[in-house]
Parts: sequence; C-alpha cells; structure tokens
Amino acid sequence: MNRTTLSLIACTVALAAVTGFAAFDPPAAPGPAAAAGATERPVERTGLLCPAPSFSDIADTAYTSFTPVTQGAGSGGKATLEAAAEQSADGKGAKSGKGGGKKDQAVLTPKPPGTPALGDTSGSDAPALIGTADGPYAPGWTVQETTRIAAGTGRGLQGVTCTPADTDFWFPGASTAKGRTDYVHLTNPDDEAAVVDIKLYGRSGAVKTTVPDGITVPPHSSEPVLLSTLTGEAQTDLTVHVGVRSGRVGATVQAQDDAGGGDWLPAAADPAGSLVLPGIPKDATDVRLVAFTPGDDDADLKVRLASPDGSITPAGNETVHVKAGMTSAVDLGPVTRGEPGSLILTPTDKAAPVVAALRVVRGKGSARETAYIPATAPVGRRATAADNSAKGTTLSLTAPTADATVKVTASAGGDGGSPATKTYTVKSGTSQDIAAPTGGKGTYALTVETVSGGPVYAARTLTGSSDGVPGFTIQTLPSDRGLVAVPRAEQDLSVLQQ
Repeated sequence: MNRTTLSLIACTVALAAVTGFAAFDPPAAPGPAAAAGATERPVERTGLLCPAPSFSDIADTAYTSFTPVTQGAGSGGKATLEAAAEQSADGKGAKSGKGGGKKDQAVLTPKPPGTPALGDTSGSDAPALIGTADGPYAPGWTVQETTRIAAGTGRGLQGVTCTPADTDFWFPGASTAKGRTDYVHLTNPDDEAAVVDIKLYGRSGAVKTTVPDGITVPPHSSEPVLLSTLTGEAQTDLTVHVGVRSGRVGATVQAQDDAGGGDWLPAAADPAGSLVLPGIPKDATDVRLVAFTPGDDDADLKVRLASPDGSITPAGNETVHVKAGMTSAVDLGPVTRGEPGSLILTPTDKAAPVVAALRVVRGKGSARETAYIPATAPVGRRATAADNSAKGTTLSLTAPTADATVKVTASAGGDGGSPATKTYTVKSGTSQDIAAPTGGKGTYALTVETVSGGPVYAARTLTGSSDGVPGFTIQTLPSDRGLVAVPRAEQDLSVLQQ
C-alpha cells in the first residue's frame, strides 16, 4: 500500500472522529443508522456548562456527575469541572478573579463510567462551572445541579441539568412581572469573547430592550443578566430568545418568585409543529401553558393531555391560537386531576413552528412551589438523569404516537450497591409514572433506553421539603448525545487515477 493510499485512509478516519465530536444527536429510535449504511460510535469529547446556582446566602447546592457505560468507548480519558470567572449580577464586572479561594476549588471529581460522583457547596458565591470530558467519560456525560433555598425569593428546590454550548435558545415562560426575579445566565467556555443578543417577546410582540448592540461575555466566564434591567415593561408572560452573533454560550433562565418559589427554565426544544411536554405531577394545583411562534404565520394547536388511561382533551381548552411573533398564555388549572400527565400539542390544520413551556405549581397559599417543563426532544437511543434518591424521585414516560418499549437502568449509588434494570411498555397516547428500579445505595443515576416502538418522551421529578415547605423540580430527558452515526467508507483506488 503506497503513501497516497495511506493518506486517504487517514483522512477518512480523521473525518469520522470529527463527525463523532460535532454531531451529538443519535437517531430517535434504534436501527436507522445501520439501515442507512452507517455505524454508531461513542462520541469522543463532550462539554457541559452549569450556571451559578443561586444568589441566596442560605442556598445549599448538590452536584452529581455520571457517565453511563458505553460499549466501544475505549479506555483512558477524564472529565473535569472548573469554575468560570463570574461576572456580577448587574453585568458590570467580575465578582472575583484568579488566585485561589473557594471559587477555584473543584466542586467534585467525576468518577469512571457507571458510578455517580457527588459534590456540594453553599452560599451565594458558588460559581458557574465549565466541564469537559473525553474518552470513555464523554458518551452521555450528565451533570445535575440541585439547590435548596430555605426562605426568600425562589425558596424551595431548584434543579438544572448542565448543557452543552450552543448558539440559539428559546425560553417561553419567563417574566418581568412584579414579584418575579428572572435572570438569563450566559456562560462562555471558549478562548474568545462571545457576543449575545437577548430579545424579548410579550403579548403584543417584540419588547424594546436597552441592549440593542448585544452583550459581550468574556472568555471562560459567566454573566447573569436580570431581565427587568433590559426593559421597563412589566410582562407576566415572556418568551426570551438568546441568539449568539459570535462564539457560543450555554444559556439557562432562572425564574424566581417572591411568593411562589421558583426553578430553572431550560431552553425549549427547537420550534416545531408538534410538541410534547412530559411529566406534569399528579398533584399539580395549577398549570400554565406559554407558547410562541417565531415564524410569519399564526399557529392553531390542538391540546391533549396524555394520562395513564389514554389521551383526553382539557375541557374549555381544546385548542390554542398563537399569533405570529406574540407570546400566548393559557391557564389550564389543575389539569391532571389526581393523575400524572403530559401535554401534547399538535397542529389543527397547517403546521407552524412553535416553542412552548409549562409553569407547574404544587401546593397552595404560602406552601406553593413552582417548576417548569419545556417542550423537549424524545429520549431517542438513550437519555440519562443524575441525582436520584429512593424516596424523592418520580420518572414519567410518554408515548404520544405508538406503543413503545423502554429499558430503565438505575446505576450503582454514591454509597455503593449494584445497578438494576427493568423493562416497561408504554401504550400509545398514554403517560406513565413508573417506580424506577433501585439497586444502589445513596444517590444514583437513571438511564432510559428506547428498545422498540414509537418515540418516547421522559421527565424526572425530584421532591423534598425544607422547613415544612414542599419543594420540587422537574428535568426533561432528551437524548444524552452519547452516540453518533458515522458513515461507512470504503477504499476507492480509482481516485488515484484522476
């Protein structure tokens, strides 16, 4: 074999490696990659960004890192979480810099695949984190950040799954109303500054903001932006669009209420004609749907609630009309009526792209607590949720279009034990809360894998009380991006004769 042929083969291998890093999303269900003449390979490198957890001096934050075991992932590698340089809450400068201290200490050291690693911190000066993983640590690496706040704005339980950097984010469900304190947290993992545009859309359309020239996020830093500083308009329901002019960032909204607790509002799934919002708790006392269409056409959506016995139409809210460029909100009340459910939105006629999220309230009066469910992508090949406990975790599975079979694995715990696996069938049009298997001791991770059938959507709810106030937080489970389809390549020596 001559040097030219070796070079061609080397180029093919290099292309496959690059593809494995850049294209994270696997097929929605098993099989298509092989049928299309491609193979699936574990990703070789993953980056995650975790926002600064709280501005409260009485906040206690737990971190859980987990990588599921992935065949073919090789050996070696490592995962690290390092503090980002934190800007002040008003965006006017860094709160602290290099040179040691609490901010420069690693919050945890990730463990090898299959074993969760735990860490914690407290107070208002916990930084945003920038994480990288390679080798066997990379495929499906998941980090959960869960914060308990005993009192004050945002009191209760707040949780967020750390996310990769990107360039485009939609957040329906934010607010600048009286009593709300909503921040957009922007984290830049790269060596160059990122320039970010934040646009707000209310009930009458685009809201004029004070930063038309964009926000600069310095390299390896994080900046919280208080939404009420961007506009003088008090809006109960807002859709926030974060677009990156240059570079890339991680973006998440922290939505906090003086009286109703609060939680993280992750970015919604990309605009689409049909959406699934899984995991509404059975004891939800109030559910509010917030939707926005970024296109030029209005959207008319059919509303269905997938329950354990099938899909039903909420009385009085059979359809929702979303005007182009305007945020629409609909109060669904205690829509689940004692049974767990998931909301399914489909076009009544012509499809128009929509983004949506739910604000979910549990409890009443001074015991109210709030969480958010954005529209999400399906589990696909595999999804992972860290930071689960034997008594405080509920896993919700939804199959909107066809029966589906899924495999759920509970990892070994932070205090030992062994993994445990069960297989479940979810009937078409239903939403099921399942009792996840447990074999480990202490905090564990859940991995959900699609075995057969139609697409499955999942969400995980954590519950806990603080000083008698019930707290909860909900995280959706889209694909963990652990596998990538790599096209098969063959030698074609005829190229040497061209």
